[in-house]
Amino acid sequence: MKTLTTLLLVVIPAGLYAQIGGALKAKATEKARQSMEKKESTDATPSPTAEVEKGKKAPTDSSQSARAYNNYDFIPGERVLFDDNLEDAQDGEFPGRWKLIAHQGVVNTQNGNKVYMFTESSIGSIAKITPRMKTASYLGTTFTVEFDFYLPQEETFELFFNLTDEEYGKFISFETGGDVKTNYFGNDLNGKYQGGELHSNWHHAAIAYKNKQIKIYLDQHRVLVIPDCEFQPVSLGFGGTENVILDNVKIADGGGMNMLNKIMTDGKFISHAVRFDVGKSTIKGESMGFLNELAGWLKTNAVVKLEIGGHTDSDGDDAANQSLSDERANAVRNQLISMGIAAERLTAKGYGETTPLDNNATPEGKANNRRVEFVKI
Repeated sequence: MKTLTTLLLVVIPAGLYAQIGGALKAKATEKARQSMEKKESTDATPSPTAEVEKGKKAPTDSSQSARAYNNYDFIPGERVLFDDNLEDAQDGEFPGRWKLIAHQGVVNTQNGNKVYMFTESSIGSIAKITPRMKTASYLGTTFTVEFDFYLPQEETFELFFNLTDEEYGKFISFETGGDVKTNYFGNDLNGKYQGGELHSNWHHAAIAYKNKQIKIYLDQHRVLVIPDCEFQPVSLGFGGTENVILDNVKIADGGGMNMLNKIMTDGKFISHAVRFDVGKSTIKGESMGFLNELAGWLKTNAVVKLEIGGHTDSDGDDAANQSLSDERANAVRNQLISMGIAAERLTAKGYGETTPLDNNATPEGKANNRRVEFVKI
């Protein structure tokens, strides 16, 4: 009888495997749906951070957002390596541009936007995913990472770093009470989110790595600086416990200050740091790190005049893209004027999709083509 039981466990019809797999996926999707419904029911009065950073609800006043980011100094890298807002992913499935490392997760739609939800995981047994890249080692000595995340109460979210000889051993954790911690670094440090607790709201995270120094930003706040992390990562990944949500992941090469002198040496500077709401000319608060630096540079170099050129990718109608690029260029001009730059020093012009820098066939190429150029005149 014992032998017969073993055979029954091993020889399972292929159709039953499909049923089991379908049941597991249905369970994960149902958990995601229930969590979304719970979140939406508690979001009747969303915070300004949730509205501005995710763009999933009506945007707040852009001048208010700019004021909140007055001291923000994060500047994203110049060349986009990975960009995924999950809009091409299939609802209820695992996203094709990612690799599943541990446990489960599904794409789900929230307020018309695709997001990734970690499922079937807990603290001590966390779910992990990593971007699907062409090479295993894609991070250089200077890079930036940005993402949006939603943290339910009592859950945790983690950003992992992979070394050449060690995977997922070092990570930064974001905890519901507002703590941001390094884990298994040479000297672990702890920062605190100035906006209070992290749970039950969307947040925009930005991390700048430069020659083993790491700066961590949440929304408009710089929450932690690691002067020397003592390691050089080659790749990264993300981890979350039950019902933690991730979206809008951007990884870029380069990043940092002192790039604006290219205007003097090369005659222009190309920026991917000015971000807008999708399909609009509303400047996102996270753009203020670069705009603060640019305004300071223009005040120091008081004789320089600039053309501000707006550029789009090729998605959508040509005429609409031309109009949108005009509006975005003028929005940047108006923002700089409001920061004390004389109007006669700035002109604005939209170029639509007519001068791409990269291939519009990939999300990264499109991200590189969506840009603002500052040309000396």
